[in-house]
Amino acid sequence: METHRERRGELKIFFGYAAGVGKTSAMLKSAWEQLEKGRDVVCGHVEQHSRASVLEMAAELPQVPEKENRELDLDGLMARRPELAVVDELAHTNRPGGRHEKRYQDIEELLNSGIDVYTTLNVQHLESLCDVAASITGTIVRERIPDKIFDRAAQVELVDLEPEELRRRIREGDVVRESQIETALQNYFTLEKLTALRKLALRRCAERSGHAGKPERRKGAGEFRTEESILVGLSSSPSNEKILRAAARMAGAFGGRLTALFVETPETEAMNRENKERLRNHMHLAEQLGAVIETVYGEDVAFQIAEYARISGTTKVVVGRSGVKKNRFSLKASFSEKLTFYLPDIDIYIIPEQETAEAVLHRKKVLNEKLTSGDFVKSLLILVGATIIGKAFQSLGFGEANIIMVYILGVLVTAVATSHRVFSLCSSLVSVLAFNFFFTKPEYTLKAYDASYPVTFLIMFTAAFLASSLALKIKKQARQSAKTAYRTQVLLDTNQLLQQEKDGAGIAKTAVRQLMKLLKRDIIYYGASGGSLEEPLICPAGEDGRGRFGYLDDNEKAVAAWVYRNNKRAGASTSTLGSAKCLYLAIRSQGAVYGVVGIALEQGESLSAFENNLVLSILLECAVALEKEQLRQKREEAQAQAKNEQLRANLLRSISHDLRTPLTSISGNAGILMSNPLDEITRKRLYTDIYDDSMWLYNLVENLLSVTRMEDGTMHINMQAELLEELVMEALRHVSRKSKEHVIRAELPDDLQLVRVDSKLIVQVLINLVDNAIKYTPGGSEIVIRSRAEGGRVLISVADDGPGIPDEQKSRVFEMFYTAGNTVADSRRGMGLGLALCKSIITAHGGQITVTDNSPHGAVFTFSLTAEEVKIHE
Repeated sequence: METHRERRGELKIFFGYAAGVGKTSAMLKSAWEQLEKGRDVVCGHVEQHSRASVLEMAAELPQVPEKENRELDLDGLMARRPELAVVDELAHTNRPGGRHEKRYQDIEELLNSGIDVYTTLNVQHLESLCDVAASITGTIVRERIPDKIFDRAAQVELVDLEPEELRRRIREGDVVRESQIETALQNYFTLEKLTALRKLALRRCAERSGHAGKPERRKGAGEFRTEESILVGLSSSPSNEKILRAAARMAGAFGGRLTALFVETPETEAMNRENKERLRNHMHLAEQLGAVIETVYGEDVAFQIAEYARISGTTKVVVGRSGVKKNRFSLKASFSEKLTFYLPDIDIYIIPEQETAEAVLHRKKVLNEKLTSGDFVKSLLILVGATIIGKAFQSLGFGEANIIMVYILGVLVTAVATSHRVFSLCSSLVSVLAFNFFFTKPEYTLKAYDASYPVTFLIMFTAAFLASSLALKIKKQARQSAKTAYRTQVLLDTNQLLQQEKDGAGIAKTAVRQLMKLLKRDIIYYGASGGSLEEPLICPAGEDGRGRFGYLDDNEKAVAAWVYRNNKRAGASTSTLGSAKCLYLAIRSQGAVYGVVGIALEQGESLSAFENNLVLSILLECAVALEKEQLRQKREEAQAQAKNEQLRANLLRSISHDLRTPLTSISGNAGILMSNPLDEITRKRLYTDIYDDSMWLYNLVENLLSVTRMEDGTMHINMQAELLEELVMEALRHVSRKSKEHVIRAELPDDLQLVRVDSKLIVQVLINLVDNAIKYTPGGSEIVIRSRAEGGRVLISVADDGPGIPDEQKSRVFEMFYTAGNTVADSRRGMGLGLALCKSIITAHGGQITVTDNSPHGAVFTFSLTAEEVKIHE
């Protein structure tokens, strides 16, 4: 996980209203001032069409050489890492083959790496103002930058020049070539156009200054909003760009929040690749303009926009109005009329849009694509079938009402079986004609003798068409509902499955599987560890996904690594490293990146708006789950550290008390022996006390060392076949001298019992258990060691007939620093290490140790060991 982000560099834009006002010159002069102040300044790129004096000023600065194709060497600048980089022309479009499509993306990467940047920009290159500038100059510029780049700049310096002075520079040949001077002055650099562009630049700078540093107002508890909330519609219409820019300018003027809403209808899936690509570009434009993209679903676009506007608290709605004239005989309300009816209390701004001949041609082309020959054949067969059934009914003497119902049923079947309303309309009309031709007198003509037949035909046509329209609408809604339900279920399942996972690997695999299930595409996941990406996990949608597409080459891994470092999307369908086979997205939350997901896309393919929203939702849930998992691990580590600290404190407290008592006794007895003449009996008693205290200290130190080795895993267990009787006898030779006050015996079977153990550790277990029994039973008590074979195990028990252990203490006697009868760990000569060590040793041997009651009183400690098979060789 990426936990630390270095300082972000500061961007300074030298802003002008036209070429030639002196932006590059002002930028270079400011760079020279910074160089003279001792800052590390380098020149990365200056446009070659600049004046000779400007190029000389740039050449004298420290340089990072450009690439052979005259483009900015981004990697060279990143490797050089100056404090300040000078990069001309912020809105420039890079030549194919570079990392980014636009230069402003190169500059964003420099800023993210902590490098300050000086750059230049003209007002007509701002995305939200390009339409306005085009209306002034008559030329639409293709190189544009998102307004957020301009608004987020640390400084914007307006480089101003009187229009007349600029025209004088043009005449002197400082701005354009000598052969183009007169053309430029007459067409682009007219006084009126320059004055209008200058006003536009001044107003944009004023707007930026007015909004800079303005705090957001809170809405409710923890929600942020501004005074105005502006909603704009998203569509694949070629004129939608103009509407989006108008809405963005309105949001900027009001200081409001901009939301771009896309209404997915049943016809959305039928859009061709050209329309889908245009819609994706419009969504990208909306994001660049600072809009939040939202998606809703329904057939009535105006109603869905109105409902979203009411629910979200929208204050202004911006929509387009087609220049196509409405048919005077049409009873259907226009989109703007319906929206006005649905939203009587909200301001609606209608932007005129002229439908181009290309758009009309495209709409006709889409209609023709939907009218397929297959649907025509289906409609014809259904009509023929209805006619045959009608003739059968007529021969059986059924009335005309039954035959009419057969034709209406046929129209309904046609509506369900075909994909366009035209077939339902035609089927309704042809059914009326067929009924008239085959079943009204005179038959096999389109005449009718009965005067009521025209009314019958009209009612039949109306009923058939309405029924077919409703059937078609229900079919589309059912299809849309099924798709929405499936996607919603995938999201719900993702949430539940992620919560069930217990580790980061499981969370990542679940998210990848859900993405593959949703998108039906190959998915690649790169986990993050130690500041870099791990080996990828591929979840192929088909059996041959890994080998067919080659997702693991160095180029793909480099794109994924770039996404991880920069916390931005890249790869297929993006303007950054777009030659990749996959679209790479960061799994991120709260600015931290937990991994990267790659989604395989075909050439020219992109995710739909709805798919993109669902993918981002799943990735966010995955990031939140990974964040919780890391927090849980940190919490467990903190708890383990706190527990270790508590154990260390208990150990120090216990040692400080329990070592002081025997050492005081030893030193006191030794002092008495050294200073006073004593009789033989007294000296022997003092020697015995000194020996007992020394052995107690020895056993204490042995237990401490063993516990330490068991806890940190450094104890080496040497498993060998050992005779159990020898282990028991060896343990009894080392038990406490106070064992003479007790009756200790071993009741072992006559058969040889071999166990596979570390003999030294098991002897220590037996010594601790016997010493524990001696310590907690009165003098004269009986202590018995028994063993028995049970399956492939040998059970060894140490029983005493003392007071026993209460039931509530049995579950804790094997805990470290717990002593029965006194829960304080620093009670005299009772550190509570012996039984804890026994449990650790037996567990390391693959066995278990338990404590039960002895009959009629006392306690029995039982542990199991692995039996070794006895082989007898004759």
